[in-house]
Amino acid sequence: MNLRNSRTRVVLLTVVVLLALAIYAIVQWLRPAPPPKAAQAIPADIVAVQPGDFPVIVEGLGTVQAFYTVTITARVDGQIEKVAFTEGQEVAKGALLVQIDPRPYQAALDQARATLDKDAAQLANANRDLERYNMLAPDDLASKQTIDTQHALVAQLEAQLKGDQAAIDSAKTNLDYTTITSPITGRTGIRLVDPGNIVHAAGTTGIVMVTQLHPIAVIFSLPEDEFDDLNAALHRGPVGVRAVSRDHEDELDRGTVSLIDNQIDQTTGTIKVKAIFPNTGNRLWPGEFVNVQALLETRHNVLTIPASALQRGPDGAFTYVVDGESTIHVVDLKTGGQSGDRVLVTAGLQAGQQVVASNQYRLQPNAKVRPNTHDKTQPGVAADGKPQQQAAPSNEKAAAKQP
Repeated sequence: MNLRNSRTRVVLLTVVVLLALAIYAIVQWLRPAPPPKAAQAIPADIVAVQPGDFPVIVEGLGTVQAFYTVTITARVDGQIEKVAFTEGQEVAKGALLVQIDPRPYQAALDQARATLDKDAAQLANANRDLERYNMLAPDDLASKQTIDTQHALVAQLEAQLKGDQAAIDSAKTNLDYTTITSPITGRTGIRLVDPGNIVHAAGTTGIVMVTQLHPIAVIFSLPEDEFDDLNAALHRGPVGVRAVSRDHEDELDRGTVSLIDNQIDQTTGTIKVKAIFPNTGNRLWPGEFVNVQALLETRHNVLTIPASALQRGPDGAFTYVVDGESTIHVVDLKTGGQSGDRVLVTAGLQAGQQVVASNQYRLQPNAKVRPNTHDKTQPGVAADGKPQQQAAPSNEKAAAKQP
């Protein structure tokens, strides 16, 4: 009896559980499905396309070279009595650098002058004898041979005087060479010979090197494809250049293009260009590597976008444009070059449109985006959906970014 009651209770419990599951399934089946969850907007930097000025700039790596470089060497043999400069000193043209012992050369000059005086006295005596012979000749008191011989002696002594004067000039030149002055205005380098040492005219070491730093030159290379544009710019007028540090963070000086080399290097396909800088602040130093930016022209009222907004695919350049509902679309572009972090757009965009400048790897057509808030100065779309306006740079800052 008890066994039969246990079985009855199990059957009833099973029926109740199955009935409950059936009711739950029917309720879930009849309940309406929840709406699909909206896709989450992707954060990105959104920039407004605005017309403005676009500087056309070409850039190359250059080497700073002194405008003039002179190795000071001795032109006569002798002992250095005095060094009149300090290493690293700015010296003017004609300033005394080194004094070589002048006494041997002063003695040679004095000896040459004495020889001239002696020969001049002999010439004067020979001329007086010639006058006497000429006075005696009409009375046949002096033979023609004697007169001819005296003429020859006078001519010989006159030639000797010319040789004596040349010897004086040579001795005077050698004496002047004992005083070594700077041939240019520039800065002295490391002294290579100390006072008291003997220097020789045939020596190749030199005493010191003087380099002119104001102005200074920079030789930089450009691809040969840039030759036509640079040459045309030079025909229009002076081409301004900027020398910037290797990391592009610091402007060193501003100058102008001096010339384009007269031939293209066929091994590298580059052309050398020389630029001159005033270098008043001594920011440029001979042998230094710098980046040189040449401003060829400035195009006005053109459309530009950040370089980060430009994308490239199998069909060419494109960008992501944001519509009024924060949905992106792919737009093909035609570009006209890049200057710094800006790209010139010649076709594909209009003023006032919004482009995406970051996070493109997460984007797909028709995706939703929302503007980043980490950079409040970044122009783009505000939280209310209206485009943010970028503050115009001051004249000083705008000028500092162009040659």
